[in-house]
Amino acid sequence: MEFNLEVDAIGINCPLPILRTKKALATMQSGEVLKVKATDAGAAHDFPAFAKQTGNELLSSTTEGDVLVFFLKRR
Repeated sequence: MEFNLEVDAIGINCPLPILRTKKALATMQSGEVLKVKATDAGAAHDFPAFAKQTGNELLSSTTEGDVLVFFLKRR
């Protein structure tokens, strides 16, 4: 999937992956796509909830080995 910006949150525990994602999304234009890579197990639940709360669209949520990969579209 094509994306405009990437956040590497590998090895970082909650709540930092969400905080870094929020900060990155704030720099982006509406319709742009953010890729987030995380290893915190809680991220699997945190990112769908974050997208719902903020109105951003969670386009994809996959696992590549031990890494969770999320694609979020800026509202």
